[in-house]
Amino acid sequence: MIVTVASFKGGQAKTTTAVHLTALLNQHSPALLVDGDPNRSATSWNRRRGFPFKVVDEKQAVRFAKDFEHVVIDTQARPTEEDLKALAEGCDLLIVPLTPDALSLDTLFLFTDALTKLGADRFKILLTIVPPKPSRDGDEVLNTLREAGLPFFQTVIRRYKVFQKAALDGVLVKDVADLHAADAWADYKAIAGEVLR
Repeated sequence: MIVTVASFKGGQAKTTTAVHLTALLNQHSPALLVDGDPNRSATSWNRRRGFPFKVVDEKQAVRFAKDFEHVVIDTQARPTEEDLKALAEGCDLLIVPLTPDALSLDTLFLFTDALTKLGADRFKILLTIVPPKPSRDGDEVLNTLREAGLPFFQTVIRRYKVFQKAALDGVLVKDVADLHAADAWADYKAIAGEVLR
């Protein structure tokens, strides 16, 4: 399976999603993370301690992809229309992370319109960095997506500081000594379950 994580806006938890999804897919079958973001955030994260899976840049991807059952691609923010077409056609699932705020939602609609014009229909929206209850931001955005008829994951990724700690420490969120580490890991575990379903 080839999974691409892409969005038109930075700060949507794109790299965090790519890293944790690769880790969870790797528990089922060998998985490769392709760091296609010019910032090389996933590569830098991996260099700090090392993930339990391989990370390569897009230039190395062709060489290594054949050795893996799953390939997850972390893309640059705001891919061009040409890049978006290639990414959408070249994957089994395009995950579009989205934070629950008005600006992100506006950008999402531009992104999904571009996908629709390209005839890309294998995408699913992942709501990330969702504030805890009693905030209703997450529910409101999910209702907006439902009303717009857009495909989305049933699980949301809740906002926890442990994700920042994981990136700084160069580990997966489950490996951080934090009260919410297990909850944060469980969110992505549920997403992986939806992907593999």
